[in-house]
Formats: sequence, C-alpha cells, structure tokens
Amino acid sequence: MNFDFSEHHTLLRKSVREFARAEVAPHAQAWDREERFPKELVPKLADLGLLGIRIPEEYGGAGMDVTSYAICVEEIARIDGSLALTVASHNGLGTGHILAFGSEDLKRKYLPKAATGEWLAAWALTEPGSGSDSAGLATTARRDGNDWILNGTKMFITQGSVGGFCVVLARTNPDVSKQKGISAFVVDQGTKGFSASKHLLKLGCRSSDTAELTFEDVRISDTQRVGEVDRGFTDTMQILDRGRISIAAMALGLGYGALDMAITYAKDRKQFGKPIGDFQAIQWMLADCKTELDAASLLTYRAAWLADQGQRYTREASIAKLFASEAGTRACNRALQVHGGYGYTREFNVERHLRDVKICEIGEGTSEVQRMVIAKSLLA
Repeated sequence: MNFDFSEHHTLLRKSVREFARAEVAPHAQAWDREERFPKELVPKLADLGLLGIRIPEEYGGAGMDVTSYAICVEEIARIDGSLALTVASHNGLGTGHILAFGSEDLKRKYLPKAATGEWLAAWALTEPGSGSDSAGLATTARRDGNDWILNGTKMFITQGSVGGFCVVLARTNPDVSKQKGISAFVVDQGTKGFSASKHLLKLGCRSSDTAELTFEDVRISDTQRVGEVDRGFTDTMQILDRGRISIAAMALGLGYGALDMAITYAKDRKQFGKPIGDFQAIQWMLADCKTELDAASLLTYRAAWLADQGQRYTREASIAKLFASEAGTRACNRALQVHGGYGYTREFNVERHLRDVKICEIGEGTSEVQRMVIAKSLLA
C-alpha cells in the first residue's frame, strides 16, 4: 500500500525485497522441509545490514529507525516467515535489550559481533510453566560475591541453539512482588552449565531455530547484568512493546505474500472455461484480504512512527499486533482456499505461509494478552 515513507524507506524496501527474492525464495521451501536453520545465509544478512538494523553505527550497525525495522521484517516475511522471525528476534529482543539497558562495556562487547553475524542473539523469558504469565518465571539468579549463579529452564527460545549469546530473565528477589524481583543477564554460548537441551519440532517457522535452554549452576560476573537489579521485568515490557511491532510486520508480510500467490493463481487457474479470478466468490476473498492487510499496515506503521518520534506506543503496538496477526492469518487461510486442493499440498508455498503466520497470534503476547493490554489502557 502507499504510505508516507521517506525515500530511504522506499529504497530499503526495494533492496530487501530483491534480496529476499534472489537469496531466500529459491531455498525457503527446502529449509522448511528439512527443518534446518540456514547458517549459510547469516553473512549475507549481515552484509545487507539486516543483523544490525537498530544497532548504532558506532557499534558497527546500520542505525536504522523502527519503521525501517518493520519494513525489513515485512519484506522478508513475504517470502519466508522463518527468516523473518530470525531477523525480528535477533534485532528486537536479544540485541535490543542490550542496546536499551546494557552498560557501555556490554554494548561494545556484544553489539559489534551481533551486527556482523558472528554472534546471533537469543532472548530467554518464556518457561515451561510461565507463558502469558511472564512474571511467573521460576529461573533464579542468586548473588555470590561479585557473581551470580543461575538455575532454571527456558522454553520456546528463538536462536536458542545457534545464538552466540542469550539475554536471560531470572528471579533475583523472591521477597517482593513477582514483577519487581526480576533481573536480566547475558550468558555466552559455551558457558559451563548452560545448554540447549532440546530442538523443538513445530507446526510452522520450521527453519527458525527454537530450543529449550537449561541453566545448571551457571556462574556469571555481575558485569554481565543488563540494567538494574530487580528492574528486569519493567525493562522487558518495553522490549516487548517494540517487538510487537515487528511481529505485526511479520504477519503483514506473510499475508501480502499469500495474497500475491492467490492473485497469480486466480489469473492462471481455469475452471468452467475461464480463470477462477472471474468468479465473484474468488474476487471477494481477494478483496477482503487486501482491505484487511492495508488496514493492518496503517496500524503497524502508525505504531512504528510513534516509536520513532519517541512517543508512548504500548497500546498502539498491541493494537497493531492483534489486528495484523489475525488479519494475516485470515489472508493466508483465504489464499489457500483460492488454491483449492493444490493449496493443501507442498507443491505450492501458500500452505507454508499459513503454517508460519499462526505464531504471530501467539508469540510476544497472545491475541488474548493484547486485548487485555488494550482494554487496560482504555480503562486506566
């Protein structure tokens, strides 16, 4: 759709779209079928600046704004939801937490390597027993002199087994309310006691690395702490706000990508002596997809614009994420319906888009959680 983007944003969209078509489209289906994380693509992502989107140039990144971040995720998602999730989480969660709340030493240690792809970033909040109730985490960090000892398990961690480092949320004070006793720490891959114990098999985004992490008496220095002690949960909520913009953008890209496939198929496929696109039933499905996705785009880039202006955007990010994720799912479902029986096979990419888009209604706060956030802001 036409949005009031700058010339930089327009050129960025064009370059990322060309990259996705050339470097991702020929392989995405195979990566999905093999459930393999495409490590060979990491240097190419870094060369285009897609691993340092938000990282300032002084740390080796591209120093782009939130709108650019959303554009990059959207354009990659048009081709591959798995890779879009990798780019979104690496930039918005792991590196985003260090950029927003880390010490200068932590920024100089981790951000340059994140921008070059030498280290991918993971971010560990969710646990087997705490999903939507994220403050109910059970992982602990106990102070021991100038060190901390971490113990616990994290679940559904993107880049969990391929990340070079992981930002971990742990309970540091059990004597206060659960939201006020949590802190964040960076743990390097290979640290004694830290392991990715299970690669998770998923419905969609199969070539995005997702793992269960375990921490068994992991000792780290206090210099690895990100932000103030016991304020990690408050910081986390700010990280999730921005992350929801990227998930909205991912849903947008998957929806638009599926719509493109449906349009092409509707023009080519003939039934009863004419293209199926000539039938009103098909036309209405395409029209509904386009209308809802364009509305979702306006909501998504409104939230991104507010973030770029330094204005509060918690509610707007939740609105964008809620609407875009559900509109994206409907678009992918309708696009598969347009394809009929062929859409249900792996011969066409549309079934992969439908499987990939579902995570957008779950990750970084379910649709139900978004409705809670929106309603709470209205009633405040």
